[in-house]
Order: sequence, then structure tokens, then C-alpha cells
Amino acid sequence: MTGRVREDATVRFEDPAEASSIYGKGFFGTPESRGGLSLDRYEGVYLAEMSRAEIVEGRGRPVPWPDLFRRAVRVDPEFAVHYLVYRDLRQRGYVVRASAPPVAFTVLPRGGVLHKTPSRFWVEAISEREPFDLSRLFELAERAQSAKKLLLLGVVDEESDLTYYRVRRPSPTGALPAHPISPPAEGWLSVDRVTVHDPVAADTLGRVLAYGSRVGDRLELSLLETAYLASTSQLTLRDTKSSRTVSLEKLLLRARKLDPGFSERLAAYRDLRSRQLVVKTGFKYGAHFRAYPRNPEHAHARYLVQAVPESHRARWPTVAGGVRVAQGVRKEFLMAGVGAGDRVRFLSLERIRP
Repeated sequence: MTGRVREDATVRFEDPAEASSIYGKGFFGTPESRGGLSLDRYEGVYLAEMSRAEIVEGRGRPVPWPDLFRRAVRVDPEFAVHYLVYRDLRQRGYVVRASAPPVAFTVLPRGGVLHKTPSRFWVEAISEREPFDLSRLFELAERAQSAKKLLLLGVVDEESDLTYYRVRRPSPTGALPAHPISPPAEGWLSVDRVTVHDPVAADTLGRVLAYGSRVGDRLELSLLETAYLASTSQLTLRDTKSSRTVSLEKLLLRARKLDPGFSERLAAYRDLRSRQLVVKTGFKYGAHFRAYPRNPEHAHARYLVQAVPESHRARWPTVAGGVRVAQGVRKEFLMAGVGAGDRVRFLSLERIRP
């Protein structure tokens, strides 16, 4: 079957019988009113590469596949990366259609019929060289969920291998009842941690409410836990050296000097605790937090959480590593994006095979 290439590297089949055959076997192209068929660049290049069509120009001179591919790249600099994702999804048996922004492709479920079966996936194709842009992914995920689509990212690495990530906006929740301690416990500040010596307060905070770490008869609290408990009037604070009272403002000032990202981490910690989740350090997994649905004595952590500004940009290999570690220990990887007014939004990334 022979198609004719246009200046913009799209392809047109004029013969109605050939057009019908191509469209009927995989829903390639857009039928024309007079029986022809128009193919976009991805479709034309794919059919040529799979030897399912011959592409010609002018008076019928064949256009070799490499030449057709190069023409498409000249018209669209992103074509090479996008085509790898298109090709892979087609090879997996999906009907794939080029999409208007905000994503590259819409994909039907396997066995779907074009114009009868709603598309299932929105797929964005990106290179690992592009930055991980959290604010853009928030926008894409929210638009996809509003449209009732599953958002997939097809990330192409430097060797042209593909990794797919499902991206969504979750609402993490736990089931640990909130029982604020009263009267407030007394904590003693020493550089970057706080100790509670009173055995009754240590037992209530540590065993019942799952704060801190028990070391002998005392309870060791992180600065995050201390700031949260002090802000909710569950803890008063004294300096170990001077025995003077330490205000919440002074504690926050010290914490921010020790950790420039403390404000984002505290906002995320506070939000997770408000969702009845138990929050512990995720240091051993390379994340900020582990979040448990119940007391860690009775449950495994469900989430690994990284707290960052909602405008966060990073290298994809760093994010890919975090997702891989989380799934390796059977946890969900969440990015907690902190915006104005300490608003926290969560983004879930899960590596999948479509």
C-alpha cells in the first residue's frame, strides 16, 4: 500500500480500498470524506518502519524510512523521543492517537474501538534529560483526574529504554486516633533533638501516640516532632544548658539554621499527622518520612514521602531512584508539594508496565 508524504512529514493515502484497510487494522489515520486517509507523523513513520506501507513523494519516488524519520524530526524536534513512546505502546497492542496539549497521546484500552470506546490513558512522553517539574505534574494529574483518565509518563533514558510512571493525586489517610496529651509534657532541647524524661509523659507520647523513639526510660523527639507538639500545646521546652524556657519561635529559628528545608518538612509533617498518619523519619530509605496508617507496632509503613516546595524541579534519575526504593520495600512514593500558606498537595508516582 502506497502513501504520499507531505511537506510537514504527514502522509496521505488516496486509494479508498487501501485507506480502509489501513484504518481497519489498528485505527491508523483519519478517514477523509472522499475515501482517502490522512496519517499524522507518528502513524506514517510507524507503518513505514513496520513495512506495512510504502511512502513516496513527487512522481512516485520512494522515500526510505530513515529519510521519512529525519523529515519528521526536522519538523518537530521532540519527535524522536515521542515516537519511541508511540512505537512502544503500539507494539504492546494499544490504539494510540496523537493528542492536543497538555499530553502527547491518548490511548484506548486493549480491544477498544475508536470513537466508541473512551480513551483510558493520557500519556506524556519526556526525556530523562528534561527536569522533573513538580508544578507541571500537579497540573497534569489534576486535569487527568478531572477527565477521568489515568496519567502515564513515558520517560525515555539516554539509551532509548522506556520507563512508565503512573501519576495521580492521592489523599493519604490513616487511622490513628488523636488524643492530645494534657497537661503538656516537658522536653529538654540539646542541639538537634529533644528528650522527655518524665516516664508517664514518655509512655503516653511514645507508646500511645507514636512520637519519637524510646531509649531506656526516656523519649527522644526530633525537632519536627518537637515543633509540632509545641505548636499544638502538647509540649513545653527548656534548654539543656541554661534550663531557660525555649519559645516556639526560637526553636523554629534554630531548626531552620540546621535544615534549610525545615519549613517544607514541618508543613508536610503537620498535614500528614492531621490525616491520622504516624510520621517517622525516612532516612534509611533516602526519603524525608515514612508514614504509617496506625501505630508502627501494629502496622507497616504505607508511604515514603519527600517534602519539597510545590515549584520543585529536579533531575529525573533522582526521582526514579526514590520511586524504585519505595516500590522495592512495598511502599507508595509521594511528593509533598508545599505552597503558599503551607498548603500541601500530594503527588503519587508508581512505576508500572502498561
